[in-house]
Amino acid sequence: MFKSVSSSLLWRGLLAVAIGVVSVAWPDVTVGAVVILFAIYAFIAAATDGARAFAGRSAGPVIGYLLLALLDVVAGIAALAWPGITALVLTIWIAVWAFVSGVIEVAMAFRQGEEAGERAMWALTGLVSIALGVVLAIRPDIGAVSLATVFGLFGIVYGISTLVLAAQLRKAGSAPQNLAESVG
Repeated sequence: MFKSVSSSLLWRGLLAVAIGVVSVAWPDVTVGAVVILFAIYAFIAAATDGARAFAGRSAGPVIGYLLLALLDVVAGIAALAWPGITALVLTIWIAVWAFVSGVIEVAMAFRQGEEAGERAMWALTGLVSIALGVVLAIRPDIGAVSLATVFGLFGIVYGISTLVLAAQLRKAGSAPQNLAESVG
């Protein structure tokens, strides 16, 4: 199934479009899925931290890793018990991340040695990130659903572009083969 790059891109594109359509059609389901994935991640982290606790030779790391494992379990249980609050917290976390990375990108626009086009792109992407962070911070309740919708739209566009690339690779891959057959 994945013997060629074009085949893997084809399947990747189809999956991206499918996930994108689901995310746009049912953004609440997507937000719920993200919360469940976070809980699963927390439980896996708890297991790995618990395993690391007993891999050390001294008591210091054991206690630290066991506390981390306990914190991970509590986070996973909290995510499943209060999915709405978890989605809200994750949205606020994304808002902070977008704002801080945007400020850094704007600051990078003023580095020495950058050309005007690069400065403009750094500044523009930074301002967009700052705007996203501010909007999500102001309305995190609708921000989670909006993020799911935007994620879905991204998935659709990304998937379609990947499908086009797969088709182009298949076409380009068959051109040398057709040429070899016509010569031979």
